[in-house]
Amino acid sequence: MAENPLLTRHGEALDLFTERVHAIRPDQWDDPTPCTEWTVRDLVNHLAVEQMWVPPLVREGASVGDQSDALEGDLLGDDPVATWDVVATAARDAFREPGALDRVVGLSYGESPATHYCAQMTADAVVHAWDLARAIGADERIPKPLVDFSVREVAPYAADLEESGLFAAPVEPPAGADAQARLLALLGREA
Repeated sequence: MAENPLLTRHGEALDLFTERVHAIRPDQWDDPTPCTEWTVRDLVNHLAVEQMWVPPLVREGASVGDQSDALEGDLLGDDPVATWDVVATAARDAFREPGALDRVVGLSYGESPATHYCAQMTADAVVHAWDLARAIGADERIPKPLVDFSVREVAPYAADLEESGLFAAPVEPPAGADAQARLLALLGREA
């Protein structure tokens, strides 16, 4: 049986971010990132906390409101790479459980199909993998299937992202920009 394409992209996005996390040198954790408020550690913590939400939301039917106090602050601990590996595996496993994508999850803005949640998590990991690569001087290329997926996911609500306060305003991509540069521009980043 063929794997669900959404789960394939989700796994690839986690793998891409994981590869970048494993490339962080010990002296880079306090370096700035394209996310102007965040250091490398802050960025990895953001993604790690996002992964920590997945099992209780998808498996247990918890809502973001139920978990908000437990999942705040820097939760990376003394070994941020190991923490990332554990939480990324847990999130991947939760979405891959039989029936997981058929569920509804309670997000900050209300109930949402688990498929939408997984798609948002995928696009978030893709874009932040680029942020992390830029911050640590790693390969910034995003595989085309992940770029295409993220554009399809983000384009319908890109205008609303700036209003959330979590994303910069979209920027005009350079003339002749490739799909990756257009995706980044849509999310306020200049490649």
